[in-house]
Amino acid sequence: MGSASAAGYGQVTPDDRHAALSRREADALLSQALVTVRAEHPTLVRVWFEELEPVSLDSGLLIVRCASEVQRDHMDRECSRPFTDAARMASGQFVNVRFVGPTGQGPQPPRIARQLAINADNTFSNFIVGPGNRLAHAAAQAVAEEPGRRYNPLFIHGDVGLGKTHLLQSICIRIKAQHPDWTIEYVSCDEFTNQFMESVQAGRMSDFRNEFRQVDMLVIDDVHFLAKRDRTQEEFFHTFNALYQTNRQIVLSSDAPPEDIPDLEDRLVSRFKWGLVTAVEAPDYETRIAIVQTKARLRGLTLGEGVAEHVAACIDTNIRELEGAITNLQIRASVDNRQVDLALARDTIIAPDQANEPTSATMQAVLDAAINFYGVKLSDLQAKKKTRSIARPRQVVMYLARKHTRHSLEEIGGYLGGRDHTTVMHGASKIAELRDADQAFAAELDRLEARITGGGSNSAQS
Repeated sequence: MGSASAAGYGQVTPDDRHAALSRREADALLSQALVTVRAEHPTLVRVWFEELEPVSLDSGLLIVRCASEVQRDHMDRECSRPFTDAARMASGQFVNVRFVGPTGQGPQPPRIARQLAINADNTFSNFIVGPGNRLAHAAAQAVAEEPGRRYNPLFIHGDVGLGKTHLLQSICIRIKAQHPDWTIEYVSCDEFTNQFMESVQAGRMSDFRNEFRQVDMLVIDDVHFLAKRDRTQEEFFHTFNALYQTNRQIVLSSDAPPEDIPDLEDRLVSRFKWGLVTAVEAPDYETRIAIVQTKARLRGLTLGEGVAEHVAACIDTNIRELEGAITNLQIRASVDNRQVDLALARDTIIAPDQANEPTSATMQAVLDAAINFYGVKLSDLQAKKKTRSIARPRQVVMYLARKHTRHSLEEIGGYLGGRDHTTVMHGASKIAELRDADQAFAAELDRLEARITGGGSNSAQS
């Protein structure tokens, strides 16, 4: 046989070598960036980050492929800046990170700019089924498998934070996977109303109707906000009819069943009942344990023995609070460099029967007590100053606010000059450690706490 030409079969070309080198460099840089993101942004991490695939690194652009379009949109929305910062830190160069879907396409702009974002975690496989949501889950799966033919419309109602949005997004994710060419409009009722009113004022009603009446599926969250909005109800009535008559799927969620939504027109109540109306109820103890375990697994977070049970016992209101508890545990473990064991869970999440309700105070009361006690100004606590005379009182405020108020970490940080939740958790942890190690400081804190709870005077420290 004659020798192969330079471009012949089996010959490695310069372009091939360049592509292979680019992929190796991309793989190394993505691996380094992931290490940094896991360390600096633990709450962003998801177990499916392991599926991210480096495509190339060329001219300062790192292209990373995601396993699905929903994951690509999630990464572009939530993780673009942290990954870009991490890649620049690892490479020491000006690098940008771009996420693409399985076909290599970047994120596409929604047909309506204010379309709700879909959380990649909210799949059917990650939804924990229990006695209070079994029917709603089964109905949502049936709609996702046969849209327009089963339960149209599907109307899911229940209190805040019980999983309605998760089910709506599970339907969207499943249908996006099975019918990638379908147009799905997923908006809140408020956005539907705002878009309608803006279109009326701008004289663009034909555009508005084309947007909403030509879709393959319409999903509206919090449809109870139609209450008392007569013009919007009229438009929604005609939109509903146009979709229903052409067998296109409609999915709605609400805090209340149709008949209990105040000032909702009877004709809409009737239409909402044409398909299936189903409720989601608060999860029982066993379901809450399973939810905590699933939320932790999605974040790649290992829970020690008894942690899930402790969290489930402390929080019996809604799923969002369970997820918030997991976030707090993850931050606390990262800041304190500890395992998520039962001791950490007990330190972070207080059981209802252990809560000291009489000491519940306002944020202003904590600030006033600290300002008077330490003789500092509120502007000093909110400024960027890091001198010990200011930093210590600021961290004390963080600690006492965590202990004596119902404010979240983000809210406490907001009172202190817009500091983030990680800073607040770190500051509170430092004071807790110092209190355990220093008896004199512990006595100082006791005197300050007495002022907050009404057991002491408000004169400045001598």
